[in-house]
Amino acid sequence: MSGSKQKLVGDKAHVFRVRVYYEDTDAAGIVYYANYFRFAERARTEMLRSANIDQSTMFEDSGVRFVVRNCSIEYLTPARLDDQLEVYTRVLEVRGASLLARQIVQGDRQVMACLDLRIACVDQHGFPRRLPLDVRSALLSYLCVSQGSC
Repeated sequence: MSGSKQKLVGDKAHVFRVRVYYEDTDAAGIVYYANYFRFAERARTEMLRSANIDQSTMFEDSGVRFVVRNCSIEYLTPARLDDQLEVYTRVLEVRGASLLARQIVQGDRQVMACLDLRIACVDQHGFPRRLPLDVRSALLSYLCVSQGSC
């Protein structure tokens, strides 16, 4: 699953592009369900990078890291070998120690899957910690205020 590209689109969504390779598919020739989580994780990481948030540096400097606290996914249409997918990542809410994100996996103008995630900020022992102010500010730049466009 290499050859990915990314960009920021006008409605405060980060877009990460990825092609489906043979290794991503199951015996039926469609993307194995768990691989949508991999696509989404890579897209979130690239969104953070585009917001100048380096997760390794964040841990070294602030002693905090991100963990997925909750994730729900709805599968709508299967993606197949060689499909070019776009993963749209939007921040719906930023709280003191967590954020809510929505990720849409789309291919050929058709939604394949939709994920809603609660991502928590924790210390090295797994206890909740407030988001560092610079990280919070960077995440707010991706905040989608109009639920209709999210």
